Amino acid sequence: LKTAPRGFDKEHPDMDLIRMQQFIITREFTDEEVLSPHFFEEVSSSFKTMRPYFDYMSEILTTDLNGVSMIE
Repeated sequence: LKTAPRGFDKEHPDMDLIRMQQFIITREFTDEEVLSPHFFEEVSSSFKTMRPYFDYMSEILTTDLNGVSMIE
């Protein structure tokens, strides 16, 4: 977005984040990590680290402005 979304203060300190339309989390692995016998543990650990983000996004994307679930 080029401007502040409707309802947001244009001077909000996090406007650069508010204007984003996509949020992407990545984790790169080296060839050595991928071929390691412990690769599964590395991947599992990475997903556990990302889980709070996914939980938060699921919560805010499935509730209305009053905090009421839209999927129940």
